[in-house]
Amino acid sequence: MTTPPRYRFAPSPTGFFHVGGARTALYNWALTLREGGTFVLRIEDTDESRNEPQWTQGIIDALAWLGINNDHPQFEGPYFQSANAQAHIDAAMKLYAEGKAYFCDLTGEQVQERAKASGKPGYDGYSRDRGLEPGPGRVLRFRVPAGETVVHDLVRGEVKFDNATIEDFVLLRGNGTPMFLLANVVDDQIMNITHVVRAEEHLPNTPKQQMIWNALNVAPPTWAHVPVLVNEQRKKLSKRRDKVAVEQYREEGILPDAMVNYLMTLGWAPAGDTEIVPWQHIVDTFRLEDVNHSPAFFDIQKLQAFNGEYIRKMPLEVFIAECEPFLTGETMPWPAGNFKQDIFRGMAELVQTRVTALTEVPAMVDFFFLDEPAIDEASWAKATKDEWASAVLSETAAAYATTEWNHDSLKAVIEQVGEKHGLKLGKVQAPIRVAITGRTVGPPLFESLELLGRDTTLARLAAASQRLAK
Repeated sequence: MTTPPRYRFAPSPTGFFHVGGARTALYNWALTLREGGTFVLRIEDTDESRNEPQWTQGIIDALAWLGINNDHPQFEGPYFQSANAQAHIDAAMKLYAEGKAYFCDLTGEQVQERAKASGKPGYDGYSRDRGLEPGPGRVLRFRVPAGETVVHDLVRGEVKFDNATIEDFVLLRGNGTPMFLLANVVDDQIMNITHVVRAEEHLPNTPKQQMIWNALNVAPPTWAHVPVLVNEQRKKLSKRRDKVAVEQYREEGILPDAMVNYLMTLGWAPAGDTEIVPWQHIVDTFRLEDVNHSPAFFDIQKLQAFNGEYIRKMPLEVFIAECEPFLTGETMPWPAGNFKQDIFRGMAELVQTRVTALTEVPAMVDFFFLDEPAIDEASWAKATKDEWASAVLSETAAAYATTEWNHDSLKAVIEQVGEKHGLKLGKVQAPIRVAITGRTVGPPLFESLELLGRDTTLARLAAASQRLAK
């Protein structure tokens, strides 16, 4: 009977949750679900100078938002690397006892001086045969064997490394604490990890880690290194330069299903003529062997397009509920108490088809809840620059004072005013829209007027006429 696979995701809690990490986690999660395996979340928290509890919770929350839930039976963790510190040291000392590692008393400066003198970069193996015992300030180095290391990678195929190009790397620092390479291997062994799926940037570490696995007499896991994410300049996404935090996209109204679907297409594409597919379809069809080698462009505009598609597919009641936090928070532009749920409900279906993120919703409907519309000056200038604008405002107001108050009648009035001035509907309604909403774009005008009501509409048309007269 085949043992179910165990995948792991091992982030460091040193900041906001990176979209690249989220993509890697989703790759692991999809494979876990399809293969009946286990997804292990391990927090690599040994960098005490950078780790903060809120970053750990941020990782857990972001994963849950993406659907990787610690309540799921195939989810394990979170575990913490720091809990295995003694096991890391024990493994290192086992390698030392077996002659597979040795102590070195050279400082970093001395290593650099020797490299400069010899003209060869890196550590030169100076302490290999000196027989040093453990001591203060002495690092423990792995004795890299001769030959080559072959990494069998599900994404990149067979990758060969000449061991002569790999220096005897450090397992334990001079203060006795383990290095990442060692801790990572020991943790994976303790947790019986069978597959390591991670970003391409870790590939140079892999031959070293495979050497440690072999030296500890344990078969290494199945490796898979997925392409890095790059920006539009094809530079690797950077926290300092690019918008990479999952939390930020969540706050900006990106839906989790849209984010999940989009991230899964970065380096991989579902079969068929569309990339927008249900999660279950992704689980059923995702294969590491189909992942592309090339860096994947994280295109924010494409993510927004995905999000718009998902917004339009939402049941109306779900859309209304998802919009609520963006309409009732402290940052809303209208006074507290002005928001009316019934007004928004009347416009929701029309707004839903016109936004690509939930944060766009307030600006689509703010004119309902502001005492006066927030006039965009560029829109005002463009809509009222023609001589006929003043007459259109006043004639529309006069007709609206007595017409039936429904969107069909309101539209008919504007069409009649337009015919009088030789203007098409799209042209003649521009000054009306700016007078009412403050902008030249927004939800359908006549349905908006119907909900806004006669009194408010007439007041705003009068205010616009006065402004134009000045």
